[in-house]
Amino acid sequence: MFELDLRSRKPIYEQLVDKMKELIINEVLKPDEQLPSVRQMAQQLTINPNTIQKAYRELETQGFIYSLKGKGSFVNPMDTGKDFDKILQVKQELEKLLNEALYLGVSAEELHELVKSVEGTKGGHGQDDSNDRNK
Repeated sequence: MFELDLRSRKPIYEQLVDKMKELIINEVLKPDEQLPSVRQMAQQLTINPNTIQKAYRELETQGFIYSLKGKGSFVNPMDTGKDFDKILQVKQELEKLLNEALYLGVSAEELHELVKSVEGTKGGHGQDDSNDRNK
């Protein structure tokens, strides 16, 4: 499914959370798709099952997955537009990062291209849309 950097200073469970979030956001993992069991994932990645459990708990707390007792963990369908607090938090973080990037000399055009590039990788949308707008 993916690889973890065992030499990284970032805790393994955080790497796992980030990778899973990336797969969910990019729609590689579809809504209501069942995730591998803790045991399967631990064997596949050769890490402690408690680490997987901790990552799954964090993903559930953040609303990316849900668990059904006795059945496993599943991808939570994204409910875009309803989690206003989370959207506000992400916008504030982005604003900080954009200010830092502009301060460091990254041009606004480069940032626009980055947004288009990221949007283009999400579910195959965006790249074609932006080309249509330019016509």
